[in-house]
Amino acid sequence: MSRLKSELRVQAWLRRAGGLGLMATVARKGEPESGTVLLKINRHGAGCEVYSPVSAPDGASAWMSAFPKGPAKEPEADAYLQRQAKYDPDLWVLEIEDPKGLFALDEPILQA
Repeated sequence: MSRLKSELRVQAWLRRAGGLGLMATVARKGEPESGTVLLKINRHGAGCEVYSPVSAPDGASAWMSAFPKGPAKEPEADAYLQRQAKYDPDLWVLEIEDPKGLFALDEPILQA
């Protein structure tokens, strides 16, 4: 079974956010076939959450928070994303503007 291409996953996230009435943008375009997709969810006054995809111990899809102690201020989140892009030039960054807290991930968020 083949993995869904990164570019298609990004398009699906954009549609999902749009369906909730949320603004979403591709902040960084990565490798279309297999680039990792990081999600930055900007809750505005409540801060930013940044998630990266991981595999759960049972092999299922899950997410890991870059800030497990809680949302970060936007400059801190952006600095984290810039550091990750230096390590992985194929990286995608999708930013979702969600001031009302409408967006939630489908997969579980693993604790570090």
